[in-house]
Amino acid sequence: MLKGSKVGLRARHEDDIPILQAELYDDVVTHSRAQAGPWRPITPGSKESLVVVDDREQGHVAFSVVELDGGTLVGTATLWGIDTHNRSAHIGLGLRPSARGKGYGTDVVAVMCRYGFVVRGLHRLQIETLVDNTAMLRSAERNGFVREGVLRSSAWVMGEFLDEVLLGLLVQDYEPDSKG
Repeated sequence: MLKGSKVGLRARHEDDIPILQAELYDDVVTHSRAQAGPWRPITPGSKESLVVVDDREQGHVAFSVVELDGGTLVGTATLWGIDTHNRSAHIGLGLRPSARGKGYGTDVVAVMCRYGFVVRGLHRLQIETLVDNTAMLRSAERNGFVREGVLRSSAWVMGEFLDEVLLGLLVQDYEPDSKG
């Protein structure tokens, strides 16, 4: 398990799947704001669920996020779009509604940076998030990410196009204790 100050990142367990499916995927608005594709219903137990992990996939590493105190499942974290040639990847995370607003996001981003830069030897990490996702923007910036641009009207979300903010962090700018 990878540990931060508040959370741990571990492999996805079978009993995590129904919880994550119900609270992150089956919530149409949450899914629509977090994913690049449209929401569609997925049958419980289906291997097509986005919360089911394929351990053979090399360009995508998914974690379950748990509280260090007690081990309660609080969400997911993903290193995706891993490019071994350019040594870059993207960070994504999703927190259960009951875990939001407690500083877990900042800690998850910190642990994911350590995983990307120290464990995987990456050179660049990137985050894309909706322009109104202040929690993710704050978590990224507290960990040293820099706003590099705005992708205008790039995300179709619940009937409208929204802007996305592009943030990046290079290994030479990474400071393990930079989280706020």
